[in-house]
Amino acid sequence: MIRRLLARVYWFFSRWTLRSEPAPTRPTVLIGAPHTSNWDFVLMLAIAWRLGIPIRWLGKASLFAGWRGPIMRALGGIPVQRDDASRVVDEVVGRVRDGEVFGLVVTPDGTRGTRGPRSEAVFWKSGFYRIARETGMPVTLGYVDRTTMTTGLGPTMSLTGDVAADMDRIRAFYADKAGLRPERRTEPRLQSETSAGS
Repeated sequence: MIRRLLARVYWFFSRWTLRSEPAPTRPTVLIGAPHTSNWDFVLMLAIAWRLGIPIRWLGKASLFAGWRGPIMRALGGIPVQRDDASRVVDEVVGRVRDGEVFGLVVTPDGTRGTRGPRSEAVFWKSGFYRIARETGMPVTLGYVDRTTMTTGLGPTMSLTGDVAADMDRIRAFYADKAGLRPERRTEPRLQSETSAGS
């Protein structure tokens, strides 16, 4: 396949080292973190193409306007209307029921831009957790770590519904992962954990 060939060439010349646990063989929510740079998307494509994982990702509808639409969809994009976000879950469930195997790439740590003051709490977006629970899909932990110049896929885990316990496992995995821009890294924590007194 052309994508795998391109990925082989990329990894041959890249300064990054690809390290990965076995690629998931069933539909999974694929977390991309720490998400600190637009280059993360390139790395994720290179990982997926090298490992032969079909990927889907969510993007705001405006990204799919005009000539960009066919390109974004060819790269696995699924447009999301802000006023009808619940449709995304239905579409993902439909793809799973149709037998499609894919990784739904989600970057829960939000914006890559400048963070607020250090005293201001910044949380991961909870969409990945909700989608995984509502669809029954496991979560695969993808990562970028500039300190070791490695990237790839970590373990695949099923969420239990115990948010704090699930996030403790996720935090443990990402504890030593710095991202491409370490100063923009966000601690894996959902606001619901704080609300629950965790």
